[in-house]
Amino acid sequence: MKTRRFGRTNWQVSELGYGMWGLAGWTGSDIEEVNASLEKAVSLGANFFDTAWGYAEGKSEQILGALIKRHPDKKLYAATKIPPKNFTWPSKSHFTIEACFPAEHIIEYTEKSLKNLGVEQIDLQQFHVWEDAWANSEEWQKAVEQLTAAGKVAHWGISVNRWEPNNCRKTLETGLISSVQVIYNIFDQNPEDLLFPLCKKLDVGVIARVPFDEGSLTGLMTYETKFPADDWRSTYFVPENLTSSVDHANALKPLLPEGMNLPEMALRFILANPDVGTIIPGMRKIKHVESNIACSDGAALPATLLTELRNHRWERQPTEWSQ
Repeated sequence: MKTRRFGRTNWQVSELGYGMWGLAGWTGSDIEEVNASLEKAVSLGANFFDTAWGYAEGKSEQILGALIKRHPDKKLYAATKIPPKNFTWPSKSHFTIEACFPAEHIIEYTEKSLKNLGVEQIDLQQFHVWEDAWANSEEWQKAVEQLTAAGKVAHWGISVNRWEPNNCRKTLETGLISSVQVIYNIFDQNPEDLLFPLCKKLDVGVIARVPFDEGSLTGLMTYETKFPADDWRSTYFVPENLTSSVDHANALKPLLPEGMNLPEMALRFILANPDVGTIIPGMRKIKHVESNIACSDGAALPATLLTELRNHRWERQPTEWSQ
């Protein structure tokens, strides 16, 4: 596993991290399989784990806390997130900071996360939604400063709304934020325009999430794919989105190098960008842990292929179903 410097934190984090959304509360989640997959990731060198209180109301945090406890000899970085007070994902431009992140709510949920994780200090505490209009509000800033001074949080981050990579740039300029988590993949290349250059300038770490575009970049979805009613993807992959997603994924398949599948190409595309600190694919099975982490071998995609993949940038705007 290769590591990368994670911005101003100066942490050396595994360039393949672990997204823990799907480990609790999803259809098909099995705790024994989950723990085996997490253990495999640690054994292969993963040291960055991204969770949130909102992932099954703290259950995912508890799973991570147990993993950390089982490995007292290893530094495993725990990144979690505070849910918005109104429990609405994503935020909307008319939401106020008081409705989402009043100071007492930030403090309350940081304490809950500390308890769930079983740690005295959270490595990275993130805001699970964000609006840049809140940048200069003292409401969140005073809570950040208080919790940092108390030693309860080492660093702070923002998880940016889907397809809104620039909805945090003024906030990064405050100097209080050490990382930004953003959707970045073959289709979603927008962060390269303005966000990544600013992060580089300010030495802010970048977490690339949704590397497989919620599944379309696995190459396994078809026009007939259906998800269980209790799986959130059943409301995301509405017919309009499913058809377009499969169309875009199918257009990539002729570009695959011999012996390479679509998920590998998707990860290697992101790894080709040095502005990215770590990628956090969701992994519920050992075979996915092994195949994803195998991409961290330093082997680069051919420059000609990277150029071709640039042409598959897909401009999208948030909609009612994009969540």
